[in-house]
Amino acid sequence: MNEISYWQRLKVAFQYVMPQHYLTQFAGWFAKQKWGAVTHLAIKAFAKKYNIDMSIAQKEQFNQYASFNEFFIRPLKENARPINQNPTALCLPADGRISECGHIDDNRLLQAKGHFFRLEDLLAEDKELIEAFKNGEFATTYLSPRDYHRVHMPCDGTLRKMIYVPGELFSVNPFLARHIPNLFARNERVICVFDTEFGTVVQILVGATITASIGTTWAGVINPPRHNEVKTWTYEGESAVKLLKGQEMGWFQLGSTVINLFQANQVRLADHLSADEPVRMGEILAYKH
Repeated sequence: MNEISYWQRLKVAFQYVMPQHYLTQFAGWFAKQKWGAVTHLAIKAFAKKYNIDMSIAQKEQFNQYASFNEFFIRPLKENARPINQNPTALCLPADGRISECGHIDDNRLLQAKGHFFRLEDLLAEDKELIEAFKNGEFATTYLSPRDYHRVHMPCDGTLRKMIYVPGELFSVNPFLARHIPNLFARNERVICVFDTEFGTVVQILVGATITASIGTTWAGVINPPRHNEVKTWTYEGESAVKLLKGQEMGWFQLGSTVINLFQANQVRLADHLSADEPVRMGEILAYKH
C-alpha cells in the first residue's frame, strides 16, 4: 500500500466499508426496469462512456433493448467472434484482458504482482478438485463494463459438477486486484467442472460489485437469490450437459472475471498471453500438451 497515493488508498478502503450486497441488489433491480425512452437514454450514455462497439451486436440500436439487463448480455452477430478450429487448441472464453496467467505453483495462483491465492480457498475446500489442479495451469480474464458479457466454452466438454460459493462482492478491476489480497477467492463465484479431452477443466465465473447476477445456459440465473452456504449440483446420466467448443455456457449481468484451471501436463498456455493482454473470445488460449 505504501506505493499508492492517498486517493488510491481511500479507493481501496472504500471497498471494505461500502454496502456491497445492497448496492448490487439495487443495481439488479434497476437493470430489470423497462422505462422506455429513459432506459434507452441511460443505455446510450453508458455505451458512450465506455466506448462500446455496437456494430458487432445483433441489435445495433439502443431502443431495441427493453432493459439494461438485455443490453448487458447482448448477443453478437454471427461470426463476430470466430472460433479457432485447431483441434489441439483451447479458446479464450470471453472478451476482456488477461489479469494473470501461468503455472500453479503447487497450490498457489498469482492474482497480481505480490499477491497469491490458494486453490483451497478458490475451490471452496473441495479436496478432489484441489488435488486435481495442483501444479497445473491457470488463466484469469477480466471483463470490463465495455466488454461482451457472455462466456463460452474453451473446448468440448461434459459438465460434471457446478458449485455455488457465497462470498464478498469486491470490485475486480486490475487496480483492486493488485491491492485486495485473496480477492478472487473471497468473492462470490460459480465453479463449473468439465470432463474434456484436455483432462478436467474448470471454468469459474467470479461475481463482483454491481454484477447483479451470474447465469449458466443449463441452470439459468444462479444468483439471486444469494445463499449463505456452498451449494453443489452434480450432473450424470440423463442430466449430463454436453457443450461444444465456442458454445455459450454462461453470462454476467455486468462484467467480472473468468478463471480457467487446467491439470498438470495437459495444456500449454499460448505464448502471447500475459498480464493486461487484450483478448477476444474464440482466440487461442492454450494447446494440448
